[in-house]
Formats: sequence, C-alpha cells, structure tokens
Amino acid sequence: LSEDPVMPHDPTISMEEVIRRDGRYSPEAYRFLQEGLARATEATYGEEEPSRGQRHVTGQQICCALRDLAIEKWGMLAKAVLGRWNIHATIDFGNMVYLLIEHKFMKKSEFDSIEDFRDVYDLDEALEDAGKFEPKE
Repeated sequence: LSEDPVMPHDPTISMEEVIRRDGRYSPEAYRFLQEGLARATEATYGEEEPSRGQRHVTGQQICCALRDLAIEKWGMLAKAVLGRWNIHATIDFGNMVYLLIEHKFMKKSEFDSIEDFRDVYDLDEALEDAGKFEPKE
C-alpha cells in the first residue's frame, strides 16, 4: 500500500471531506494513520529515494508501526485514545486505508487486500502489555 500524490482523484472533494462523510473514524485517527504509514515506510526503506514516487508496505507492516507509535505517543492511554477514535481492532486500520484507496488518496498493489489487516494482533492485548507483544503469524 502506498501514498501516491500524483494519482488522480476527484479534486472537488478533499480527503478531510471523504473522512467526515464516511464518519466511522475521526480525522485525528487518519492523521495517526499517516504517521504510522510514514513510520512503516521508513522502517522498510530507510532514507532510500522512492522509485517513481512509490514505496509499498503491507497491511501487517502498517499495523505494527501503528501499534508501536500508539505506545510511544500515549503509553498506557493508547487503548483509550484509539477507542475514542472508534479503533478497536487491526481491521479498523484496514477500513481507514481502504476508504482512502477507494477515493484514490492511496493505492494498492494487486496482492493487497483488506484482509491483510484482519487480526494482525489483538489490539487490546498489544496495547496493555507491550513487553509481551507478538504479532499473529
């Protein structure tokens, strides 16, 4: 999954408007998603320049980056912050990503699926005890 700023989308509707119309998750959750995507991309590619503006990361990589970022930013309050944004499972991250894909703010490869985000880990468990966290295989 990758951001593609040159990918055409309906210029009459902003990303924020798409998010507000959908209504499942707050705009703050999408800002958090963008931070996690950047973290996953950097972890995968480092400072390497993208070829043709693209750097692909998987749904699992995004989920793990978001988990680490949430713990880093909010510690024991991470579960409460994400819950306030209606994020209760890793599939919620997938729902957010696929809304952006649907409206052409992001793109996917032929191998990507929303199922890549399903049950990557138990969000409650991952946020409660970071020391024992292991992603599901």
